[in-house]
Amino acid sequence: MPIHTTFFKARAPFLPGFLGYNLLVMDIKELTRKMNELVRHHGWYEPDSPKQQTARNLAISLCLEASEVLEHFQWSEETSDPEGLRGELADVALYLLQISSVSGIDLEQAILEKIRQNWDRHWPDEGGAA
Repeated sequence: MPIHTTFFKARAPFLPGFLGYNLLVMDIKELTRKMNELVRHHGWYEPDSPKQQTARNLAISLCLEASEVLEHFQWSEETSDPEGLRGELADVALYLLQISSVSGIDLEQAILEKIRQNWDRHWPDEGGAA
């Protein structure tokens, strides 16, 4: 069994073979570390920073960035600016990483737990039937 399969099964035994895992790709913790370096580089962790890194401020910023993702689809089923959409999605991901970081939440574990919780969940369709 390849090492990545063993690694993933240890973290998410409920998803054997469902999702692949490439050890050559950064994981959430590595992305969070790089995001923290960026925030430090700009001085946003400093007490006098105008961009205080509180969960509230970051949640507001997350919603604003998510709205910018939505703008790409206003009046259209497809974006006319895939590169712009790519940047907005990256902004959303960075704010998610930062909120989880300042809140002490292991986002990777939270995501795996949510997948497990939703694995056998059924949602009602538009007609209301489950």
